[in-house]
Amino acid sequence: MICRFAPSPNGFLHLGHAYSALMNARLARRHGGTLLLRIEDIDRARSKPQFEQAIREDLAWLGLDWPRPERRQSEFFAAYRAALDQLVARGLAYPCFCTRGAIAAHFADKTGTPRDPDGSPLYPGLCRALSPRQRAERIAAGETFALRLDMARALAAVPTPPRWREFFEGETPHAMTGRPELWGDVVIGRRDTPASYHLACVHDDAAQGITDVVRGADLAPATALHALLQRLLNYPTPDYRHHRLVLDSDGGKLAKSKGSTTLRELRAAGLTRAGLLALLNERMGGDFADPRSFPAQK
Repeated sequence: MICRFAPSPNGFLHLGHAYSALMNARLARRHGGTLLLRIEDIDRARSKPQFEQAIREDLAWLGLDWPRPERRQSEFFAAYRAALDQLVARGLAYPCFCTRGAIAAHFADKTGTPRDPDGSPLYPGLCRALSPRQRAERIAAGETFALRLDMARALAAVPTPPRWREFFEGETPHAMTGRPELWGDVVIGRRDTPASYHLACVHDDAAQGITDVVRGADLAPATALHALLQRLLNYPTPDYRHHRLVLDSDGGKLAKSKGSTTLRELRAAGLTRAGLLALLNERMGGDFADPRSFPAQK
């Protein structure tokens, strides 16, 4: 079994990150497996070295260990580009020149805006019908563009709907069939960054031999899309486990963008590792109260 904890170095880790990292470590330990750390730094503008180092320090404070060196996504742009080029060559992805403003304007005079599982406006396919010549001319003119998955063609390219095994509670797998069409023609790459989160994530899981993906329930809707990309790129599909989220006092999701209390702040306030595990045990249940549940891996 190979699990991975894959944070983005665009801020300091909070309690939700600690919970996810520990859930990965616990599963790997129970099955005699390995926990990998992956640094998801494809967003070069927001990724900072100090946050990357802080991730390592916080995980070490939690008592976790992992093989070095870690995989850093910014070192594999060529590999993502190659995967993206495969999809473009097969007619499964196309350049889109629409800005967010243009997409919003398309729905301005309509009743209701269809949205994808993340809550973003569902792309209406404005650039899908452009001819190869029109696309080439606009690219040559220097227009900014994203590369979108042609969802209809992608679904037609696989013989059956994407499927995967999901573990809810316990060790009994459930066969799942997804509906990636809910995402529409999703962005999978950009001119300056040759991968979206979705493409880089599935590529790295395959490259690293990840057998079990343990992540928050907020990412569960993306699994159908990931399973489709895995089929299209001939990648293996790991098993998935989506855990409950650690919530704030208002019942909302913890987030860096909201300024949720960080592990560094908790540590500075005097919280010990044992205290953090007890806190997670109180909020989330399980065996987090016992520090011996999560010894450093060898």
